[in-house]
Amino acid sequence: MASIRIGQGFDVHAFGPGDHIVLGGVRVPHTQGIVAHSDGDVLLHAVCDAILGALALGDIGKHFPPSDPKWKGADSRRFLVHCVSLANELGWRVGNVDATVIGERPKVGPYATAMREVMAEDLGVAVDAVSVKATTTEKLGFTGREQGLAAMAVVLLERA
Repeated sequence: MASIRIGQGFDVHAFGPGDHIVLGGVRVPHTQGIVAHSDGDVLLHAVCDAILGALALGDIGKHFPPSDPKWKGADSRRFLVHCVSLANELGWRVGNVDATVIGERPKVGPYATAMREVMAEDLGVAVDAVSVKATTTEKLGFTGREQGLAAMAVVLLERA
């Protein structure tokens, strides 16, 4: 029986009307908002997909379908807590998370520590087990044209 599992996740959302976005559970001021059924937190969505992938339980859309009105405007931290609970119920705990936000703006650096703290709390791990970083696509593609944001994440689960 395996003692570790690794999952990877990816998410993307377009920019739309608004004056802020939510990333890693943190409100970040921005010139636009995110178009999404929930709060559109691409970072937490990628982490959720990574956890669900490591558990071989599908993806975030299966667990929180955008067609279900109860998730309209939902705080993505609820999704993350649910995914961690699923892992725990199946005998797994989060070992660490490495996540990257992909986009030109907003700048993630000033908010990365707060994101790590929020995510660590919801994941049930120490802050030093959560990495949040950012990169650009050098003005290429939809993120380079500042039409939206993407995020990717890798999660290590350990036998509890």
